[in-house]
Amino acid sequence: RRDCAIPAGAADVRSGVWDAADEALLAGYGSGDATAAAAFVRRFQRRVYGLARSVVGDDGVAAEVAQDAFVKAWRHAGTFDARRGSVATWLLAITRNLAIDRVRMERVRPADPTDPSSMIRAAVAPDPSEEASLGDDARRALAALAQLPEAQRRSVVLATIGGRTAQEISEVEQIPLGTAKTRIRDGLRRVRAWMDSEEVNR
Repeated sequence: RRDCAIPAGAADVRSGVWDAADEALLAGYGSGDATAAAAFVRRFQRRVYGLARSVVGDDGVAAEVAQDAFVKAWRHAGTFDARRGSVATWLLAITRNLAIDRVRMERVRPADPTDPSSMIRAAVAPDPSEEASLGDDARRALAALAQLPEAQRRSVVLATIGGRTAQEISEVEQIPLGTAKTRIRDGLRRVRAWMDSEEVNR
């Protein structure tokens, strides 16, 4: 099932493919074009692996999740709808869902969320050279998270990036279930309000 995930021997890449739009690369990937597939994987592999790693907290498991995400993207490329979001958003959603499933299946502990900025940056732009590619929403989310108290920030990151339920967060953080729910709910409200206010003031 993995033979189409990351094609090998794609050194003779046709001119222009590496600069093609994300949607065009995805279409080529889904149709089995090896050159488009190589370009597609190369373009997104760091972000996909970074997100998987931030959720599962293990290099080997993250590599497997990333591989599975590209396989699933290849199989379901025809279902992509640009009206519902970008290719990157679609692919990272696939990755996140697979990573969460793996965590729940194997009970792998997520990465330590002490520094949520590093987790989010790993998911969006894991390499320093990609820092400039951070979108406005990601930048504002980082800034909003920075405004939260550390305990609340940890719970929000565990819930949104780590895919943890309130019950799981209460166990990880060793706090009552009600406290975990409150931290998540109030934290998300504060992040949303901060981001909304920033949008109005732009």
